[in-house]
Parts: sequence; C-alpha cells; structure tokens
Amino acid sequence: MRRAILAITGLAAGTSALVVLKGSPGAGQVAQDLPSAQASAAPAAGDPGPAGTVRPAPRPSATGRTPAARPTTATPRTPGPGNTTATRPAAPRATTSAPKPALRTVSGPDVKYEYGTLHVQITLSGSRIVNVTGIGLPQSGQSGQRSDDVQRTYSGTSGEVVQKQSADLNTVSDATATSNAYQQSLQAAIDRAG
Repeated sequence: MRRAILAITGLAAGTSALVVLKGSPGAGQVAQDLPSAQASAAPAAGDPGPAGTVRPAPRPSATGRTPAARPTTATPRTPGPGNTTATRPAAPRATTSAPKPALRTVSGPDVKYEYGTLHVQITLSGSRIVNVTGIGLPQSGQSGQRSDDVQRTYSGTSGEVVQKQSADLNTVSDATATSNAYQQSLQAAIDRAG
C-alpha cells in the first residue's frame, strides 16, 4: 500500500513538473531536453511500473521518432474503508446561547398633577427595563425646565430607572410634583409589565 501511494505521489509530482515546464515561456529548450532525460529514467517497455503495472512500449510516430511521454491525469480515488487519509467535513457546532428576548413596550396610566398630565413608557427586554421615557411633560416655562431635569435624570437607556430597575427613585430637586407623578406612572407600568 505504501509503495502504491509513493508511486502515485511521484507520478503526480512528475506530471505537475511537465505541465509547468511545457506551459512556461522560454521553456522550449528545457522541454526538448526533457524527453531524453525522461526516457533514461523511465523503465523499459514491459517492465513493471509502480504498483505492479506493466508499461506498454511507446509507438514510433510517422517521422520515426519515439514520442515524448504525455502527462496523464489520475482519477481521484473514492475514500474507502481502508483509506484513512480522507478528510471528513467538520460537524456543525451547536450553539448554547439562548435566543435574545424580544423587546416590548408598556405604558403607565396618565397621572394628573399641578402642571398637567404625564405618563411613562418603559421598554423591556425580557423582564429587564432597557429604556424609559416620560410623555406629556410640560415643554415651556419654569415647569418645562423642571420637566427637562426629571427627563434627564430618570429617562433614557442610562437613566436612573434603567440603573435601579425600579420606581424607587431619588426626587429631582425643585421638581417634586413632577418627580412624584413620574414615579406613580412608572410604578403602574412596571406592575403591568410584571
């Protein structure tokens, strides 16, 4: 078996060299010298070749010259039970990570307070709050400024609600009424999401 593999490997290497030499520019002289070197290295007609095969005698051409050996292409062997050099395709890897939970949005009820009406909307990934926003807060005047302070402190993806994951928040200074209304709607939204 080893001799057959070595013979096939040698034949493949020789064939590759012939193809490279014959096809490269300026290789005319090398290609012309190659048949005589090959004839001296090749076994005589009728001699056993690699793996016990018998080589036929080359036929002379019409000019009387013996033609040069032509490269042959070996057909690939199908891997069998005794052939251990065949590569097997890699098995697909099993993933162990759980699928990401879908995002959902829950709104708290409208809460009336001395500056108007507001409600809080939370976005959850599974049971975790990932974003919060206050809706309906006043936009102008002093109450608008307080609303901006409450929104900046509590809302967003990095606000106090996301950090604490609860409605137990610190009251924003000078915005007690807005803070209380925000927390009340937020707590109701968390209860609804529960």
